[in-house]
Amino acid sequence: MDALILSRWQFAITTVYHFLFVPVTLGLSIFVALLETCYVRTKHPAWKETSRKLVRFFGTLFVINFSMGVVTGIVQEFHFGMNWSEYSRFMGDIFGAPLALEALTAFFLESTFLGIWIFGWDKLSEKAHCICIWIVAFASNLSAFWILVANSFMQHPVGFAVRNGRAEMTDFFALITNHYVLGEYSHTLFSAIATAGFLVIAVSAWKIIHDESSRRAFTQTLKAGALFMLLGLFATMGSGHMHAQYIAQVNPMKVSSFEALWETEDPAPFAIVADINEEQHKNNMELTIPAAFSFMLYNSPSGAVPGINQLQKDYSDKYGPADYRPDVTGMFWSFRIMIGLGGLMLLLGLITAYLGWTNRPLAFPTLLKVLPWLLPLPYLANSVGWYVAEAGRQPWIVFGLQKTSDAVSPNLTGADVWLTMTGFTLLYLVLAIAALWVAMRFIKKTHIAFDEGRNA
Repeated sequence: MDALILSRWQFAITTVYHFLFVPVTLGLSIFVALLETCYVRTKHPAWKETSRKLVRFFGTLFVINFSMGVVTGIVQEFHFGMNWSEYSRFMGDIFGAPLALEALTAFFLESTFLGIWIFGWDKLSEKAHCICIWIVAFASNLSAFWILVANSFMQHPVGFAVRNGRAEMTDFFALITNHYVLGEYSHTLFSAIATAGFLVIAVSAWKIIHDESSRRAFTQTLKAGALFMLLGLFATMGSGHMHAQYIAQVNPMKVSSFEALWETEDPAPFAIVADINEEQHKNNMELTIPAAFSFMLYNSPSGAVPGINQLQKDYSDKYGPADYRPDVTGMFWSFRIMIGLGGLMLLLGLITAYLGWTNRPLAFPTLLKVLPWLLPLPYLANSVGWYVAEAGRQPWIVFGLQKTSDAVSPNLTGADVWLTMTGFTLLYLVLAIAALWVAMRFIKKTHIAFDEGRNA
């Protein structure tokens, strides 16, 4: 395999590893901040002590996850110099700005106040300590914003001019107000809230089943986590719907590809399943819902959606002869896996919320036993969703400006990439197993009893 293919594989592997931890960091920081706010504001003596323990419990899980996110994220930046030097040369003036701001305005702020929060128990006032975790939550999500500003430019370039063979920034305000940022960021944030909520209910379910002394405390977090997850899921669906409508305007090839719509249709159907033939650029078989795709994009049962074959011709006329079709099969099924997992999570969330808020979490013990084993669901949904976002841009690394094949480092060899890819993959695997072991050991050994005697 050549250096280009291996470099893409390496970046994909390290990105998926990193993105396993990012959504939990974004969502769980908010949940812990809300939980500590409840601790500060409550006047109930027994619940106050219990909520303090719960804050420290979920805060510890957040710190473990945050540590893994930092370790796996650092490697990402090295890729741009090692594997993608032509991209760095072409895009450095634009891509470097949000990355620098991410470090200066978000990561340092996040790390500093997280340290204060970790070591500030009983040294700061309750309100000051609570403010620290809110700053951590704000900085974590600000970090995601800057990263997605850079990524959104790659999806839909704005505020630039090409001079002397390089893309140069001409309007920083246009860069940060890129409409693509709004869709990507909101979808990422809300899916992170849903992911963190699922983590909370999975851990709470395990504690309710296996730790009788902690049952009452984790019944409360089961209720809160289910509500948190449901809010995130509904918002994720809404933001995803609006973002898809925008992508249809600026990158119709991506939208038509995750629907495997080869020919322009008005109205366009939504394919539930399809036997995709990429060699002949058609579907051998498909089961569709008439007009549903047009309705998704235009809020109307009518509206023309350009097909992949027509867009391929248009792009060839505009950018020059080449294959501008992405991995249609991968896009099609990844999109449906994402939607299917989201629907399953919604069903589980509704059932869990009902059992929790009716104070009958043990009325359906099978669900509580199964929930921890279903924890990979949001992680898988996030991963395939990210695949749709990134693979749908191919063959461009910066849409309309630079192809992925032109971005790879010119002196890189396949052997170089094999060596580093193998090393990173094995190291990440060891770190992930270690983090999972530490987290599971902590969950099993930590008991949070609700002190009934303090109710009087």
